[in-house]
Amino acid sequence: MTMTSSRPYMVRALYEWIVENDCTPYILVNAYADGVEVPQEHVKDGQIILNISPIAIQDLNIGNEFVDFEGRFAGIPKRVIVPMHAVMGIYARENGQGMIFEPEAPLPEPPPTGSDEPPVGELSREKPAEKKGGKKPPLRLVK
Repeated sequence: MTMTSSRPYMVRALYEWIVENDCTPYILVNAYADGVEVPQEHVKDGQIILNISPIAIQDLNIGNEFVDFEGRFAGIPKRVIVPMHAVMGIYARENGQGMIFEPEAPLPEPPPTGSDEPPVGELSREKPAEKKGGKKPPLRLVK
């Protein structure tokens, strides 16, 4: 039996948990996935991190197919639409607790940049030291 994706249910649950614990929910988004509507000037290495806290945005809807809301970027109002398959993770800004999801499709190649400096607010993408047993997925324990 084929089941629907658990991702929207996990995003909603973690969002509620993060907010109830007085933390700031951030979502990590594959900005180049089909259907993503985010301000491209804030995209770094094909990703964008969005603050989806109740005080930062308006009209948040975390549906089964999309996350959408009204936000301000550099003071300019913008409707943001993120298909659920493009949500790569949700976590609390204050302590990093949350969940990173397995990609549903290969990540896009980032556009060439002239800087090796990591973007501000970017999640660490350092690879852990490889062990003899193989590479483990970058997951965090949610308590």
